Amino acid sequence: TGLRAMGRPRRFRLVSLTNQIEQTGLNALPIVGLMAFLIGVVLAYQGAIQLRKFGAEIYTIDMLAITVPREIGVLLTAIMVAGRSGSAFTAQIGTMKVNEEIAAMQALGLDPMEILVLPRINALMITLPILALFSVFVGMVGGAAMAIVSLDMAAVQFLIRLQEAMTMKHFMVGMVKAPVFAYLIALVGCYQGLRVSGGAESVGRLTTRAVVLSIFLVIIADAVFSIMFASMGI
Repeated sequence: TGLRAMGRPRRFRLVSLTNQIEQTGLNALPIVGLMAFLIGVVLAYQGAIQLRKFGAEIYTIDMLAITVPREIGVLLTAIMVAGRSGSAFTAQIGTMKVNEEIAAMQALGLDPMEILVLPRINALMITLPILALFSVFVGMVGGAAMAIVSLDMAAVQFLIRLQEAMTMKHFMVGMVKAPVFAYLIALVGCYQGLRVSGGAESVGRLTTRAVVLSIFLVIIADAVFSIMFASMGI
């Protein structure tokens, strides 16, 4: 369906795509931002406590500069999106399946994959990298706030050290993962929604399955990326 749509741009449902971008991206900013800020605070606090034992509190900034953009930012954002948007995809499509709206579409000669699935996959592949980028920024702000307090360091010193420690390599590693995570989450959510049959019980059961499976696949994919990048020396 995606290849057919690329061959015929009119098949892209722009209104549906923008609506899904709003739901999966814009509406998710507050909760993702709060989560990222708190994670940054916790990482900086725990890191400073442990590194203080060795007189190396300054390396708390290095820890933040590597772990947040490379792993924590994108991974926790993907898990949050899997629980929020992945479950919504399954519930929405599953409810339409129960109400026989999808059967009605097919009777009218409309392709449910094109109308329901493709916009959701495309939207999430657009919004998750943006959310991950936002998460990295806010996580750094949270980490900076705690590091400045716990290390008694001036903000300018923190920024100088952060600039030295954070490289584009770590940042790009995280951003490469985001579209893959988005594709897995959207695909699982839509697939489980299309598998719904019966009534509300089936919707609830498959929604739960979609969230669990999405998070599992995201973690597996993250592990594969980690092994691959390590073998490449990145």
